[in-house]
Amino acid sequence: MKPMTTNKPERLLSLDFFRGLTVAAMILVNNPGSWGHIYAPLAHAEWNGCTPTDLVFPFFLFIVGVSIAYAMGSKKLDPTSHNKTILKALKRALTLFGLGLLLAIFPRNFSTFDLVESLSNLRIPGVLQRIGVVFFISSIIFLKTSDKNIFRIIILILITYWALMTFVPVPGVGYPNLEKETNLGAWLDRTILTEAHLWKSAKTWDPEGILSTLPAIATGLFGVLVGVYLKRKDIEPATKIAWLFSVGVLASLAGLLWDLQFPINKSLWTSSYVLYTGGLATIILALSYWIIDINKYNRFTKPFVVYGVNAITVFFVSGLMPRLVNMIKIKQADGNEVGALTSFYQTFFVPYFSPINASLAYAIAFIAFFYVILWVMYKKNIIIKV
Repeated sequence: MKPMTTNKPERLLSLDFFRGLTVAAMILVNNPGSWGHIYAPLAHAEWNGCTPTDLVFPFFLFIVGVSIAYAMGSKKLDPTSHNKTILKALKRALTLFGLGLLLAIFPRNFSTFDLVESLSNLRIPGVLQRIGVVFFISSIIFLKTSDKNIFRIIILILITYWALMTFVPVPGVGYPNLEKETNLGAWLDRTILTEAHLWKSAKTWDPEGILSTLPAIATGLFGVLVGVYLKRKDIEPATKIAWLFSVGVLASLAGLLWDLQFPINKSLWTSSYVLYTGGLATIILALSYWIIDINKYNRFTKPFVVYGVNAITVFFVSGLMPRLVNMIKIKQADGNEVGALTSFYQTFFVPYFSPINASLAYAIAFIAFFYVILWVMYKKNIIIKV
């Protein structure tokens, strides 16, 4: 990560707001005081279905796509700059992938850390890894093909993935299915990555697996097309909003209809899930654009913009910091030792709230803590480029 102190460039404020809202939600759901006490909307769907928490990751990938259209729009018009731009995108993608691997390997206890053992059981897929892959592939497609072809690629990906998952027999199982451990994606992950390098909570499948990254790219490209349209100077803002709302509603409805045959499922990143979440993201961005950028009602946006301009940084640090702090051990009254952050939660939250509200209050305090840090960075015009 390279810290840069610069004058703030012109940015689409509604996009920063949406990005900040999304990453703050991501931190909220990833850092409860207790994983055993979570309100239902702040937990993922057990398998099929979609909770508010299941919207967070696809919204972020959608925003990555919109950002590509804004950041690389001028470069697309200059073919001589494509190779240089793709190289920069590759470097950024590798950085994101590497940060994801670092989070996966970083020990929760240095005293028992074994590098060889950790590498042999390192989880390779992950959230940052998927963001890096989607960013890189979406960047190439954006630079090298027309908007119409991007649309065609999205449709091709969604139909191909649906056909693979619902018609191709799974080796060792004998029939196509969409169950956790026996679907085609899970088989491919175990075959290529082996169980040692998959999600530790399952070991037999991974929610950010290889095959499901294909439709995740479609989510990024969905955002690219929305960004391209939003950037157009030859269309009145009211017309843009009307079209974006229409597209968002139609895509969400299409996702709900497809759900009847190909269930909405985040872990499988089904084609219906791409349409449903992409449609909702389009509606939210269109509404934000109308309120914030067109009508200039933006006083309420500052806390989220503060999160939005350093989104990847705060996501990475919020994943790393608890592990570091919990390496400091605090002795309890019963003689047991717990991590410092766990002790903080048990001392300042558990005695004063019900279990589920203590867990939520801790997560909110976690967001507030990082907000203070990000506010100082924002006021000093510090944006950490990843």
